[in-house]
Amino acid sequence: MFHKEGSKIIAIALGLFTIGLLTANRFLEKGWLFYLIATTLVVLLILILQFFRNPSRIAPNDEGVIVSPVDGKVVVIEEVFEKEYFKDKRLQVSVFMSPLNVHVTRYPGAGDVTFSKYHPGKYLVAWHPKASEENERTTVVVKTEKFGEVMHRQIAGALAKRIVNYAEEGEVVTQGGESGFIKFGSRVDIYLPVGTKIAVALNQKVKGASSIIATV
Repeated sequence: MFHKEGSKIIAIALGLFTIGLLTANRFLEKGWLFYLIATTLVVLLILILQFFRNPSRIAPNDEGVIVSPVDGKVVVIEEVFEKEYFKDKRLQVSVFMSPLNVHVTRYPGAGDVTFSKYHPGKYLVAWHPKASEENERTTVVVKTEKFGEVMHRQIAGALAKRIVNYAEEGEVVTQGGESGFIKFGSRVDIYLPVGTKIAVALNQKVKGASSIIATV
């Protein structure tokens, strides 16, 4: 199953793949150059298809846990001052996504969307210290039953040129439901109340909607 955000790109990739293969078959003999071109086209097509895959995920539907919003690796666990919305100290957990990860962003907890905002910006590498403040990004806050307000922020990276955000203020969302999509590599920051029990470690690999990030 592929995500709707990739429909146009997948269609273009399939068209270019077909044209490239037919052209190579028409003008080249079945030698090393032909097979090199054919293999390259197949690999590129597979990479595009796997990037836009959208596997089915079943969230725990547990108000007492926060799940990872994306697939990737935990690269930050620290207490920070969040100045856009909370304007106080929060526990930040950041998950970095490589181009090989599933790039669907999901709600870490169920509740009411109290804030949703898009910020245009730069395209620094996702692990850059200033990426969360200067890169293109979207900020979403959901008021949950057990954790209060929980923020997750999609941050564009050097390759990500488009962030899609589905969250709308006032709507009621479910844990693990689709919150957005980031095209081609990036990271997501989660901001939790100080004192929340973190259930992951640095460099741990996590799966969106499945891996538990924190507990009450």
